[in-house]
Amino acid sequence: MTISTSSAPVLLSREGAVALLTLNRPERMNAVDRATLRALRAAVEELWDDAGVRAVILTGAGEKAFCAGADLKERAGMTPGEVRRFLKDIREVTSQLENLPKPVLAAVNGLALGGGTELALSCDIRLAAEGALMGLTETTLAIIPGAGGTQRLPRLVGKGRAKELIFTGRRVDAPEARAIGLVEFVVPAERLLEEARALATRIVENTGPVAITQAKFAINRGLEVDLESGLVLEAKAYEVTIPTWDRQEALRAFGEKRKPQFRGE
Repeated sequence: MTISTSSAPVLLSREGAVALLTLNRPERMNAVDRATLRALRAAVEELWDDAGVRAVILTGAGEKAFCAGADLKERAGMTPGEVRRFLKDIREVTSQLENLPKPVLAAVNGLALGGGTELALSCDIRLAAEGALMGLTETTLAIIPGAGGTQRLPRLVGKGRAKELIFTGRRVDAPEARAIGLVEFVVPAERLLEEARALATRIVENTGPVAITQAKFAINRGLEVDLESGLVLEAKAYEVTIPTWDRQEALRAFGEKRKPQFRGE
């Protein structure tokens, strides 16, 4: 299933080996409701199985927002049980994004609050437009981040800074987000997707797909364990690359002084 109609809550398009995944509710600041969550899950599952896609960019439609978090208008009508189900689903989707066996870049094109920042946190690399604002603002609504924010944010910015941001619900602008390690790049808004595509293309054109998958696995899993265990994970991930056609192709290309043509096998 390819989500492509302009009225869909999530749009999925491809340009070569790079996929663009767009939250498509600009009239609601791309807030996530149940329909959006279902569509996002379906898109991520499709990307998981698409060997032709080697990098993914996640962004929001329009110029104002990446994602303003959960749709509070819908949330106000939910029962406690429905809220719990929604939170379970969004936790699963952010984990799917985080574990997608290919690089995922967040192009934060505007406001990213609550679940919007949590979606960005689940991506591998974050680029923010100069005017973007980010924050885990849930405590101002008497709740806490529920899609991984309390766990992923401190791993990026440190425990003390994460507590300050979550306890106060403070929003940070793009330069501060870059300074504290919440995003890796800050670029002019009009060049955001261009820069994200350029980075994704650089990954696709210069690296072996199996190597990227294994490097992502080793980094993500290694951060959760002690150094000695992480080194064991790295060794096992390296082992996967040794028998690949791509590794032999890289050696052939080096000897022949040409660019390797990787096949992902």
